[in-house]
Amino acid sequence: MANLEHEEIIWVGSQKNYVDEPNIEKVNNIIVGRFGGNSTAGQYKNEDGCLIWLNDQENWEFVMILDAHNSAESAELVLKQFEQEKSRIFDVLNSPVSIALQEMDTLILEIFQQPNFLSDCRKVQGETACLIVIRKDKFLWWFSVGDCILHLFNRELLGMGESQLNQRSFYEWVGQVNTFDLDVPCYSTGKKELRQGVNHLFLTTDGLTECPRVDYQDPQMINKEFENTSIEAGVWHLLKEIEKHQVRDSTTIITWKIEVHKKASLPSNMIN
Repeated sequence: MANLEHEEIIWVGSQKNYVDEPNIEKVNNIIVGRFGGNSTAGQYKNEDGCLIWLNDQENWEFVMILDAHNSAESAELVLKQFEQEKSRIFDVLNSPVSIALQEMDTLILEIFQQPNFLSDCRKVQGETACLIVIRKDKFLWWFSVGDCILHLFNRELLGMGESQLNQRSFYEWVGQVNTFDLDVPCYSTGKKELRQGVNHLFLTTDGLTECPRVDYQDPQMINKEFENTSIEAGVWHLLKEIEKHQVRDSTTIITWKIEVHKKASLPSNMIN
């Protein structure tokens, strides 16, 4: 198990494809798992990507996961665009949470709709799904284009049958075919108050959920891999399972746990 620690990660599969090579890296408390698929199943490239920034002092994490097709060019372009906007994103995230997560709605949309970016998108080969997730204080924010997946595993919410936060949305992309070129851009966003206690955030591309002969489409089956073990060991087992079951598509996982000490909302008849 490769286990390297970094301050941030900006990666796309065209740099290193991890075909036949499960890999784990750490960014502070965030675990990144990557597997490019099995060459014996016909895989030879990886068009996933990811970006991770965090600031312990200001109590936030910014993560992005991408799943491109027909080349990694669209994922490369999105990562380049966000790298160029890093200082503006940081300025907003370092604001009080009540301001930051409202302003982020406007900022992310503006970044995706910049004329130069839209022009560059028309020149690339292929397009990418893109999921951005921000955790600041006890709140979660996400912006989803396409079919990447965000789960929140929390004992209280799992007991209510809640885990997947975003709806997988097919036929949405950024790139050569681009939702932000439509008369009405199509994407989804959301905000969530995290529960008091441990909240386990889990992002993945669809190689994991579409692996044959394992039922990782069921969030409960994913969560079960983390019971009574570390996050690293859980991610490693997920990657080894899809390798064993001859997955072809690449898989990228970003996951971390946040312990919230502040009380969360309850219905009025349950408040003491």
